[in-house]
Amino acid sequence: MTRFWIVAPNAVSPTEKFEAAWEFDLANGVISIGWPGLGNVLEMSKDELSAAVARQYPDKPPQTKSLISNVLWAFYREISPGDRIIARRGRKTLGAVGAVSKSAIWSPGKNPKIDHAGYLGVEWQTSPRDLEYGSIVFPMHTLTEVSGEEFNNLLPNNDSATQKYLPIVGNAGEVVEDEQMFVLEKYLEEFIVSNFDAIFQGNLRIYYDSEGNRGQQYTTDIGPIDILAVESQSNSFVVIELKRGRPSDQVIGQILRYMGWVKEKLCADGQEVKGLVICQAQDEKLRGEDGE
Repeated sequence: MTRFWIVAPNAVSPTEKFEAAWEFDLANGVISIGWPGLGNVLEMSKDELSAAVARQYPDKPPQTKSLISNVLWAFYREISPGDRIIARRGRKTLGAVGAVSKSAIWSPGKNPKIDHAGYLGVEWQTSPRDLEYGSIVFPMHTLTEVSGEEFNNLLPNNDSATQKYLPIVGNAGEVVEDEQMFVLEKYLEEFIVSNFDAIFQGNLRIYYDSEGNRGQQYTTDIGPIDILAVESQSNSFVVIELKRGRPSDQVIGQILRYMGWVKEKLCADGQEVKGLVICQAQDEKLRGEDGE
């Protein structure tokens, strides 16, 4: 089954280091990541990798160590030929889109200009390239798995090469019900975030975690939440998802999975999680039995 990934070749700053990684990757048909001091991840079990990360970064908090381990494990062991990748430049620019052509190798020194050790073969498309968005659209971590629908939501729908290469699909591989609505709701999220206080009149506030990460496209183990908020009066978490042209049962399934993740990972004792689906137009299938 095809899987979909967002990868940062390097931190966008300093610029020279990013360019050293990305120019090599693009020219040589690869995508690369760092952490060479850990040793050959391909020879490690998951427990051995976690132990190596703990030794290499003793002062980092447990959550960060776990994140590094998960990123490396996914890069070396889970991404497979045929998977799709977006290479990002920071959180506002799409560098290129491609299909994985070769499984990961551990090859420190392959790029003499930067200390990267992991390389995946990628067949990069000629379009889109260097696509700039006006706001944050990409998750913060080096590597994030997303659904097919979320992946396509980041691509320009007027790009015929992109559409031929990867049609708009839903989470389970279905074609979305309404492609026009899918495109419109791509921009609705930014409008909501930009006018959040006015829309919700102080009843909700956008969530910020302890590391300062904002709740827009909030990274989870099962994909990014469109908007993660907190209800001011009850202090409950509110998971907000845009329908984006998807079938109603698919949207409900997705938001329930996100709510479960928030309940397990973020909630304090007694704290509740609520869900809110936002549609461009009224959807009778999302109404409850009482019509609400």
